[in-house]
Amino acid sequence: MKRVYIVTALTCAVILAISLSVLGLLQLSGERESLKIGFIYDNDESTPYTYNFSLAKDALEKKYGERVEILTRSNVLDDEMEEPLRDLAGQGCDIIFFNGYSELVRKLAPEYPNTQFCQTSYMDMSRETVPDNYHTFKGEAYQGRYVSGIAAGMKIRQMITDGVIREDQAIVGFVAAFPTSEVISGYTAFLLGVRSVVPDAVMRVSFTGTWSSYALEESAAKRLIEEGCVILSQHTDTVGPAIACEEASDSVPVYFIGWGQSLSEVAPGSSLVTSRICWEPYVLSAAEAVFKGKEIEDVVSGEIHGTDVYAGFEEGWVEMVDLNHQVAAPGTQEAMDRAIEQFRRGATDIVFKGAYTGTSVKNPSDTIDLRGGYIENANTSYPLFDYQLSDIITILE
Repeated sequence: MKRVYIVTALTCAVILAISLSVLGLLQLSGERESLKIGFIYDNDESTPYTYNFSLAKDALEKKYGERVEILTRSNVLDDEMEEPLRDLAGQGCDIIFFNGYSELVRKLAPEYPNTQFCQTSYMDMSRETVPDNYHTFKGEAYQGRYVSGIAAGMKIRQMITDGVIREDQAIVGFVAAFPTSEVISGYTAFLLGVRSVVPDAVMRVSFTGTWSSYALEESAAKRLIEEGCVILSQHTDTVGPAIACEEASDSVPVYFIGWGQSLSEVAPGSSLVTSRICWEPYVLSAAEAVFKGKEIEDVVSGEIHGTDVYAGFEEGWVEMVDLNHQVAAPGTQEAMDRAIEQFRRGATDIVFKGAYTGTSVKNPSDTIDLRGGYIENANTSYPLFDYQLSDIITILE
């Protein structure tokens, strides 16, 4: 028995020595031993948008284990942000991540100088004065939208070739929350991706007036299907549009392009592919910066303007997931890969370009001729393209 005690004691001594050694190295390097991290979600993980954002929290837990204590608050509306924000900052969170659009985050950040506030961008910060501890970030979503449009175009071309639809039935639909530049940029990039394969394709858009309502989104999707749309996508938060596509008439199938989270399990017969913003690269790098006592923008890889950071396929901030090979047209993966490679090589002018004219939703006297091209995310992480291409896009009343 004495030998067992001796071995056990030696094992404990070795573990203690290793632990003290690691702690010593952390102290010598100036790196903190642990962090308290907050997450505030506008919805909960049952919605694709928030679920996708929560994957960054999972990545933190996987990388740092017990070195991070993570506190979350879900279903926080923008005008209800103050209480949970003050709660997490007051509990000593070293860094807090937000996926909502509340301006309160920027306004309250100076009151908590020891906390870093990182919010998914909701406006053009290049013209704003922001606190040093306030940061914005976003993946260049238009790239994924364009590539998903290519997948949709490939399917439409197959449907035309197979005689499922006529050429004049190349209509895609989009369930949208609000006519903000972020939403308009996304659905325009999606349609232009479709038209890179099917040049005569057009789009119908239905606005719900809310970011998250299953009933309104499903209803909008069903109306688009009644309007003859054969492929739908969305910039809203629930699975309603995917369900509507899955339950559409078998006589003319309707396919679905996901946003944020793959919905192939929800809509296995209609789901084609999903584009998502990957929040993990930024969140992991921002946490690493705080661990090391560095400025976040000195650690994160991407386009940096002040405390605003963004990137696309080249840094892994945007990706395509779960291509449904049972449904997608032959050659879809190869077509998407070619476009993705162009983005990785820095081709930012291949999307918003062509014989199109548009009118700004904010200023009717502001028009654009896309023959000269338009570069999205030129100086800010927030998409600014807010021009309606009324010749090829119809807004349903």
